[in-house]
Amino acid sequence: MLSFFLVKKILTITILYFLTTALSANDRDAELDKLFVELKKDIPSLSSGIAQQIWMLWSTHPTDQKLTSLLDEGSRLVQDQKLNRAIDVFSEAIELDPSWAEAWNKRATVFYMVGKFQKSQNDIDKVLELEERHFGALAGQGMVNIKLKNYDKAKKSYQKAQEIYPSMKSSKVMIEQIEELIKRQSI
Repeated sequence: MLSFFLVKKILTITILYFLTTALSANDRDAELDKLFVELKKDIPSLSSGIAQQIWMLWSTHPTDQKLTSLLDEGSRLVQDQKLNRAIDVFSEAIELDPSWAEAWNKRATVFYMVGKFQKSQNDIDKVLELEERHFGALAGQGMVNIKLKNYDKAKKSYQKAQEIYPSMKSSKVMIEQIEELIKRQSI
């Protein structure tokens, strides 16, 4: 039988672990909030670096290094053009933590790459449900909707991305291109 002090010590360590994990997740959220405020200031010389910091936070699981490693593995598979395997790896990460927006975003990207546009859109919807400021998912949604010829929705996606990340050059370019597509379509 375990002594009272040993049980108390184990319980204390367990509670401290969970409190530390919760605090680090809260710290992560606070850091993201701060970075998004800075990103919105639209200082072109700083915006790219701020966006990179946001991507780093998104790509790092807040509590589980193994999930971060799994996401990295999937990204390597994408680089190696092993797209079906990458989908499997990102799906595994989603199964392990369905509340991690970046796992959904990575899988949405690969679905887009293999031409499964509706599946990509479904995953993007989940990303935006979990992280409405995900300018990458909004830009991806724009790309998906161009493929689906939903030009108005594509334009709105890029406009939302631009509101969040005003210095994002691709949004400005894509909005102009979509407006041109809409003009040609109405002729």
